[in-house]
Amino acid sequence: MQNEQIKNRLALFISTVGYSGYLKPAPGTWGSLAAMLLAPVLFMPLNIPGRLAILLIILGIGTWAATRTERITATKDPGSIVIDELLGLWATYCLFPELSPLLYLLGFGFFRLFDILKPWPVKNLETAFEGGLGVMIDDVAAGIYAAFCLGLFNYILL
Repeated sequence: MQNEQIKNRLALFISTVGYSGYLKPAPGTWGSLAAMLLAPVLFMPLNIPGRLAILLIILGIGTWAATRTERITATKDPGSIVIDELLGLWATYCLFPELSPLLYLLGFGFFRLFDILKPWPVKNLETAFEGGLGVMIDDVAAGIYAAFCLGLFNYILL
């Protein structure tokens, strides 16, 4: 029993990115803000293969935590789950050797835009997979769209 409680607490802590997913309004925006603030310290100092490895680890752990959080809350993709925002925003930043403060903010904006609008195939990916994987994978797709736009903006205007 105690072991299950520990797993539940850990899943909630991870899925809400240190409980930032409980902030209101717009928990997804708060989770993305937490991800943006953590990226320069925990993610961007790594080389690109290291970043890709971190994304895969977050996908795996986040899928477990999101699945368990859905079970705990008896809710499909509750708003408090924001580990997917961290994954998606870090996917946005992943392939850039370095980012200026402006590019961090633009990446944040592009990611939030695609995460909210869910253009094809983002929405389809959300429903194509069960449980936590569906929660996580659509944000990767939104992050890819955002990375493309960020790269285009960086290439054309900077």
